[in-house]
Amino acid sequence: MKEVTILSGKGGAGKTSITAALASCMPNTVFCDNDVDAADLHLVFNPEVKETHTFYGAWVASINGDQCTNCGICRKHCHFDAIHYKEGGGLYINPFQCEGCRLCERVCPTRAITSEQSTNNHWFVSDSRFGPFVHAKMGPGEENSGKLVTQVRQKAQEIAKNNNADFILNDGPPGIGCSAISSVTGTNAVLVVIEPTRSGLHDAERLVELVQSFEIPLFAVINKCDINEEMTAVIEMYLQEMNIPLLEKIPFDTRMVESMIDRKSIVEYSESSETTKRIRSVWQKLNTELNYSSLFSKI
Repeated sequence: MKEVTILSGKGGAGKTSITAALASCMPNTVFCDNDVDAADLHLVFNPEVKETHTFYGAWVASINGDQCTNCGICRKHCHFDAIHYKEGGGLYINPFQCEGCRLCERVCPTRAITSEQSTNNHWFVSDSRFGPFVHAKMGPGEENSGKLVTQVRQKAQEIAKNNNADFILNDGPPGIGCSAISSVTGTNAVLVVIEPTRSGLHDAERLVELVQSFEIPLFAVINKCDINEEMTAVIEMYLQEMNIPLLEKIPFDTRMVESMIDRKSIVEYSESSETTKRIRSVWQKLNTELNYSSLFSKI
C-alpha cells in the first residue's frame, strides 16, 4: 500500500478537481480529505456517512460568576487580553480571544475558572462510488487542524490495511501551514499542482522546500497551463532545475467547472475530452513511478 498526497502552494490551483479526477482512475483506493479547514471533496464524492466522530479541539476557559471575587489576577496574567470586565461588574472571558493556554485557570485563587475542549469539530467515515472515504468538518475559527488531519489519515490507513487497498489518495490543504505539514508527514509521494502565475510559482517553491525537507519523492502537474504560456515555460525550467518530474500539463477546460457543478469528476463528465486523457496520463505515469522507481526502493 502506498500513500499519495496532492498539494498546492496556493488555493484555487485545481488541487481538489484533480484529486476527484484521479479518484475516477484509481482502483482499490481509500480516499482522504486532509483539507479539514475548508473541506470540499465531499461535494463531488457525495458520500454516504457510516460513522460520525467528535474531534476535541482547543481549550476554552470560562468564569463561574458565583465563585469569582473579581480580584483581577487572571486578567493581569492573560497575555491575550481575553478577560474583560462586564458593564454591570464581574469578569468574563471572550472565547474568540482565548488561546486555551489555561494560565488563568492555574492562577485563580478561588478556582472560579474552568476550561473545556471545543466539540465543534467532527470527522466521518463514509462510502462513496469511488471507494471508502474519510473526511472532516471544522467549526468556524476552530484550532488544531493539524491534529485533525493526523486523525483522519490514521483512520484512512486503518481502513486501507483492513481492505488490502493498494493506495491511499489524500486531498491536502493549500499552503505550507500546520495542516499541510501533517498531510506530508509519512506519506510515500507528493503530487504538487501548480498554477502558471507568479504567485503560483512562488508558493510552489515554498511547498517544494517543505516537502524536500521530509525527503519525500515529489512530482508535479501544471494545471491551466495555457492561461499563461510564458509562466508555464518558467515553471517547466524550475522543475527541471529542481529535478522534479513533470507528469503532465493540463489545459484550462470549462468542462472542469461544469463537472463540479454536476457533482462529477471531469473523467466521469467527459470521458473522451483532452483533459480526461491527460488526467489518465498523470495516473499512468504516477502509478509507474510508485511501482518501479528506485525512489521507492525503501518503501
